[in-house]
Amino acid sequence: MPNLMMRFPGGLPKALTLSYDDGVEQDERLVEITNKYGIKGTFNLNSGAFAAEGTTYEPGTIHRRMSLSKVKEVYARSNWEIAAHAYTHASLVGLPANIATEEISRDRKELEEVFGTFVRGFAYPYGAFDDNSVQILKNCGICYARTVHSTHDFHLPNDWLRLSATCHHADPQLMDLAKRFVETKNFWDSMFFYLWGHSYEFEECDNWDVIEKFCEYVSGRDDIWYATNIEVYDYCKAFSDLIFDTNMTMCKNPSAVDVWFTYGDKDVHVRAGEMVVL
Repeated sequence: MPNLMMRFPGGLPKALTLSYDDGVEQDERLVEITNKYGIKGTFNLNSGAFAAEGTTYEPGTIHRRMSLSKVKEVYARSNWEIAAHAYTHASLVGLPANIATEEISRDRKELEEVFGTFVRGFAYPYGAFDDNSVQILKNCGICYARTVHSTHDFHLPNDWLRLSATCHHADPQLMDLAKRFVETKNFWDSMFFYLWGHSYEFEECDNWDVIEKFCEYVSGRDDIWYATNIEVYDYCKAFSDLIFDTNMTMCKNPSAVDVWFTYGDKDVHVRAGEMVVL
């Protein structure tokens, strides 16, 4: 039986996404850098923790949350996804189920109202989660949730509600991993690079060159799909929903998303709602 291997939109073998938390002022500079290089990702926000309008910070304050008006202004300039991060940034672990549910559902509801979009993603505050919090996320309609665990590899997740990243941007292996990701050809599976962090850390460590260097290096590649977290999730879901006959001679795509894959030495494109003969 020939090997079946998912490919990303356009038949690309690789995907890259970023994930940044908390809705801090430094996100404005991050948007400028990523826009410059065509990099996309997801901002994880706490709608109950926006700064009051007119807030000023003491000199030297690093973690500076934006006000609601500033949040709308800054993220309107990006093509990133907006995802939830718990209404007050509370750790879900140990919270009564009704309180954890409120943290998730209220954050989701208010972010949807602010941005006029669907909010289906999540990042665990402090990286803390357990089986109960995973179940509550499911109940609240969350599709994926990012942890703070680093895999140092490029495999797609087996469990989207326990989503690990390739690495944090402060990881000493960052550029080695980026080089391996970019230079690897004909990998046996689809490759997925997931980078996460907080943009205030670049100011705190005075190292904005880290993200600038990374984005410059990985950008403009004709074999990489630059996507938001939810775009990658939705595409992988569409691939997993493909229907094959028992002889692997036909494939139907019931989703609204075009899907690409290889089957043996054959490149296959199955348009949304269509069926192809393999």
